[in-house]
This record gives sequence, structure tokens and C-alpha cells, in this order.
Amino acid sequence: MSEAAMSFPQPPQYNSRATEQMIMVQQMARDFAEKEIKPHVMKYDESQEFPKAIFAKMAELGFLGAYYPEEYGGAGLSVLDFTVIIEEIAKVDPSVALGLCAHNGLCVSHIYNFANEALKKKYLPDLCSGKKLGGWGLTEAFSGSDAGGMRTFAVKEGNEWVINGSKNFITHGISGDTFVVLAVTDKTKNKSISAFIVEKGTPGFSSGKKENKLGMRCSETASLNFENVRIPAENLIGNVGEGFKQALSVLDGGRIGIAALSVGLAQGAMEASIKYAKERVQFGKPIGDNQGIQFKIADMAMEIEAARLLTHKAASMRMEGKDVNLEAAQAKYFASEVATRASGEAVQIHGGYGFTKDFPVEKFYRDVKLLTIGEGTSEVQKMVIAKSLLK
Repeated sequence: MSEAAMSFPQPPQYNSRATEQMIMVQQMARDFAEKEIKPHVMKYDESQEFPKAIFAKMAELGFLGAYYPEEYGGAGLSVLDFTVIIEEIAKVDPSVALGLCAHNGLCVSHIYNFANEALKKKYLPDLCSGKKLGGWGLTEAFSGSDAGGMRTFAVKEGNEWVINGSKNFITHGISGDTFVVLAVTDKTKNKSISAFIVEKGTPGFSSGKKENKLGMRCSETASLNFENVRIPAENLIGNVGEGFKQALSVLDGGRIGIAALSVGLAQGAMEASIKYAKERVQFGKPIGDNQGIQFKIADMAMEIEAARLLTHKAASMRMEGKDVNLEAAQAKYFASEVATRASGEAVQIHGGYGFTKDFPVEKFYRDVKLLTIGEGTSEVQKMVIAKSLLK
């Protein structure tokens, strides 16, 4: 399926101003993040426990099927609404927002946009309602930015596909129930790649090492192992050899989610900095009275708003079914770099306290690094941007 032919639930007309629906969704997400996530942020960060209870509550609000049609169990919101949800949750805990992005923007998106109707009806209702958690398997130990180096392969045997190999750095690799897995289906030099749906509990399919990470610690990251995993032939998504093209399109959408997450993290860092700058007194006055602090906050605010506009532009185009390869890369690259700068300056504004776990900026500073790596590194985004402009 071409990018132009991809179907997305249509939102209210977007004209660079928030719609009533977006404002309502924003408030709902903000209230949820403050009441249900904020009290538990450090508990989950330190234990590295996947927050099942939080995800169950987000499912009740429709967040796990946010921008998918109600006929599949989704909430029927727009992609723009989803960016607002991600922003609000990332302001409080980026690692929870990351899991929401992976579920919606990778696994569910791949099935919704490229699977046949039978597979959609079989898998989407449970995923969109939150009864099952989704994962997406592209990256391998020897195949990161270079997807052509993929070694996991699938062979057709009668009415089944047999998968062997492994995947690395998979979000929800242990707690996930339904996975979209990319595998090589032509081991000649053409090396075509196809996509399959694999369910937890399938013989030969297992979770491997759970990573002990610098940040995003309650967002579960683990490897997946496939030893003669047999799945029905009908679990192939689309046609043989279309998987890589599908994955590129899915990544475009996923990058919009990471851009929104970056905006939310940066906003959270700035708001924490403003609060601290008003309260912290040095030399007889709040540090926010100092021009040096004011300039940092001014730069944060300007860059965050620019990143938000880039993200909303990409989301709007995505909803219209347009090719967003350039716009998604621009939004993801710029927003993740803005978030990196904002979190660094937030720690600087907090001084020694910013280096402690008593203030939220310490966690923002650890969490943010993944945003310049996941869904394509900043260097990959620049390659995508340049190639799009030069072709």
C-alpha cells in the first residue's frame, strides 16, 4: 500500500489552532498524568517495573487505541489528539509515554495500515481496547540503522511460516502479547523482508534479556527469540517482500510520536525550571530575576514551540494521507535535540539539586537521551532529510 493510499481517521479541520476536541483530550490526559502517574514516577523508575496498572487505566480512557476507528475498538480520535496525549504524559513520565507510542504508533499502526480485513478484525479489537499489549520487532543485534543486515528469517512450509532468529531492544518484549515481526523471506542478494504477526505463547517464541537502562527505565526493553516458530500463513501482513516498505512508513508515523514525546519532555523540564527559578533565592532574590536564567528559559520556550509546530504539521499531513517522510524526520530530529538542550539547561538551572532525584529534571536528563537514538538516530534523520531534499 502506498503512503498516499494509507487510511487514517479524519479529525476536525485543523488550522494551527487547537480544536475543542484537542483541548478536551489535553485536559483529560493532563489530569490523568497528574493523578495516576505522577505519584508513582520514581517508584517505577527505580524498580524498572512495567506499570501494568497505569496501562490498564490508560486503556479505560481509550489511549491504547487512540486514533483508530471505533469499529476496531479504538477511540476514534485524530493523530493530532494523540500528539497532545503523548505530550501531557511525557511532561510527567516520558517512559510511560514511550510505551504508549510503541503500542499505538508501531504495532497497532502496522496492522491497521497494512493487514487485510480478517487480521484487523482478529487482532485490533484486543489491542485497541488494551486487553492485549503490542510490540514491534525490527531491530537486531547486528541490524539497527542498517535494516539490510537483518538475520531473522522466515521460510514457507505448507500453510505455515517458520521463523528463526532474534530481535533486540524491543519495547514490551516481555509484557507484550501481540508482536509485528520483520523477517527476511528471500535470502538471496535481493534479501526481501516481510512482516508477520506473532502471538505470545507460540511454541519456540520467547523473551530474552531485559535491558538495564540509563533512562526510560519503566519502559520495558528486551530481546525476542525465535526457534522454529510456526505461525499460520495468513499471519503474513500484506504480501511477501513488502515488509521493509511497510516498516519505513510505520517509522514515519512513529517518529511523529517521538517528536510529541520530546516536546512533552522539554515542556516538563521548562515548567520545572520556571517553578524552581521562582522559588530558589540566592543573594537575596529569586534566581529567576537573573538575566542568565531568564535567557535559558526564553530559549527553551522558543524552541519548544517551534518543535511543537513541526510536530503538529507532520501529524496533520499524516492524517491527510500525505507522504510525511521529510516532515516526520524534521519533527523528530528537531524536537529530540530541543528536548536534549532543555533537559540539560533544566539541570543547570537547578544546580546541585538538579543532580539529585528529589527534583524531576534529573529523570528528564536521563530519559531524554533515548529520543535522539530510538526510531532512527539524529544522524539518520539528517540523512533522511537531506536525501528527501536532494532527490
